[in-house]
Amino acid sequence: MSSSAPYYLKGSPLNVRLNSVIGWLARHGVSLAGTAELSVRGRKSGAMQRIPVNPHTYEGAQYLVSARGHSQWVRNMRAAGGGELRVGRKVRAFTAVELPDDEKLPVLRTYLEKWGWEVNQYFAGVTAASSDEEIAACAGDHPVFRITVTK
Repeated sequence: MSSSAPYYLKGSPLNVRLNSVIGWLARHGVSLAGTAELSVRGRKSGAMQRIPVNPHTYEGAQYLVSARGHSQWVRNMRAAGGGELRVGRKVRAFTAVELPDDEKLPVLRTYLEKWGWEVNQYFAGVTAASSDEEIAACAGDHPVFRITVTK
């Protein structure tokens, strides 16, 4: 993006409501297509912030991709260095390392293959069928964290 502000696409009121329902379901043990509830400590408040996410596995490693860009959970993750994923009573604590843009291409492509039906709207016309150059061009707008479960 040419703008000086980092890319972030705020959810519509319907998206916010659906996220609330999906997060509630994950918290109560129902995972839709592999969704989980992410808890990450707020960088300002110190309180745990919760949001539904789509954990993604690529070549045996797990990743969190921010389809909407440099959101609050991304900023909190950068400060906290990890968090928790929950589905019902199963809680997995993890540490997180953000990938540099030049390492994101295969993760973003496979993420779009699996989750494109839900997230393509946030990728400005880029899909799993896009060229490597097109996906690489949007990589800076979509933070990706490799996560390592600690317990």
